[in-house]
Amino acid sequence: MRVATLSTFDASVSQLQRRQQALSTAQEQLTSGKRVLRASDDPAAAATAERALAAESRAVSRQRALDASRHAMQLAEGALGDAGEMMQQVREQIVAAGNGSYTDAERQIAAAKLRTLRDDLLAVANRQDGTGRFVFGGQGSGSLPLLDAPGGVIYTATAGQLQAATGEPTALSVDGRLAFLQAPDPVNPGTTISVFDVIDQVATDLETPNQTPAQISATISNGIGQVDIVSDHLSSWRAETGQTLNRIDAVEDRLAQDKLDAQQERSNAEDLDMLAAISDFQSQQTGYDAALKTYSIVQRMTLFDYVK
Repeated sequence: MRVATLSTFDASVSQLQRRQQALSTAQEQLTSGKRVLRASDDPAAAATAERALAAESRAVSRQRALDASRHAMQLAEGALGDAGEMMQQVREQIVAAGNGSYTDAERQIAAAKLRTLRDDLLAVANRQDGTGRFVFGGQGSGSLPLLDAPGGVIYTATAGQLQAATGEPTALSVDGRLAFLQAPDPVNPGTTISVFDVIDQVATDLETPNQTPAQISATISNGIGQVDIVSDHLSSWRAETGQTLNRIDAVEDRLAQDKLDAQQERSNAEDLDMLAAISDFQSQQTGYDAALKTYSIVQRMTLFDYVK
């Protein structure tokens, strides 16, 4: 059988090109540290890596939402703590106003102090989180959620809670209506009392002149009792926000593990085994050198070299 020089030449060129392409691919993988650079390199591994990347992106997105929830609940917990301290001051002021030696003028001064504390408490209830959202705005409010009205403070926001998109229940707000306006009244089961109405009522009673000692005593006793009820109610809401913060910590741990698992799955699918890759690169380089030498020999196997 006769083998033409052209066939040998073409075979050598093809072999050289294949070796060069394999060497280039090995070098590219070493440079990037990735075994799968394109979907065509390994379709199954590329699909697995893509799913893992999507899972990692979801975990990162949920982590951002979780951070927002934590910030909101920390603000709520702090605000409820401030409210509790104000209620303690309210209680102390009411106790002081029960002094039998107080004149009507002195009780009116005490009432004015109560109204100042009441206004400060309303400001706390309308506190914002720095992004324009109200901490006690329930499911949303474009303006102050708690407003003064002729009959007392009213709630203008939508009742309920906003939830962060974390995949698990994590609040972005607190229902200010339930926290400040609807404390269950154990004295009258089935009814609720407002922290602002309690302060308003005591202040109004203290401003009333010419009361008998018995009337003053009843005002102080009833006022302290109701202040204790709403104070305990605010404390329970503060405890609830604390539990939410604990739940957020637990969710964060799970999200961190989900992200780590996704990163590991992606790494297993597309990352390069460096030792094997270096060995493969050296093998490809040796093969390429051999192909170059073969090509140089074949190049001289033409009739023109002998015609010279």
